[in-house]
Amino acid sequence: MDPIETKRLLLRPIRAEDAQQIYDCWASDPAVTRFLTWEPHASVADTGKIVAVWLQEYEKPDCYRYGLELKATGALIGTIDVVGYHHGNPVIGYASGRAYWNNGYMTEALAAFRDRLLADGHDTLVIEAVAENTGSNRVIEKCGFTFVGSYQQALSPAKPEPVTVNSYRLWRNGPPADLQFRP
Repeated sequence: MDPIETKRLLLRPIRAEDAQQIYDCWASDPAVTRFLTWEPHASVADTGKIVAVWLQEYEKPDCYRYGLELKATGALIGTIDVVGYHHGNPVIGYASGRAYWNNGYMTEALAAFRDRLLADGHDTLVIEAVAENTGSNRVIEKCGFTFVGSYQQALSPAKPEPVTVNSYRLWRNGPPADLQFRP
């Protein structure tokens, strides 16, 4: 998996030694994980276990997972990855440390990641955000994704309370004429 360079970021594979930065910067922060499918990590050991799984997943040919490193400081400030596939199309997920919100970093990362997925031959990209997460919805829209609908669903077994999820798509050749939303 080749790194991706943007003006301010290096999107690079996660490394085992990143666990402490991931834990400190965002994985332990309830404000960051509020709209994610998982609860804050209780310890850096929890983060280390997840990182170990991620490292194994790099063996899979359809694995896309990058750490977001600030080129100016070398700080790891977030991740962006394909969290699954919906009807064969990559579903994008991301998270970043609260200290780095509202600086355009995630918009920059998502635009570069989107371009990599399209360059690798994917024709349709999927991304979703909890409706209440206005910042994330703005990032998605800034990167050219089209809102296709919303639905109610629990985020995960760990977060069983239903929330409204906004679903977006980006098509290489524009939206299909017979667009129908299927969550």
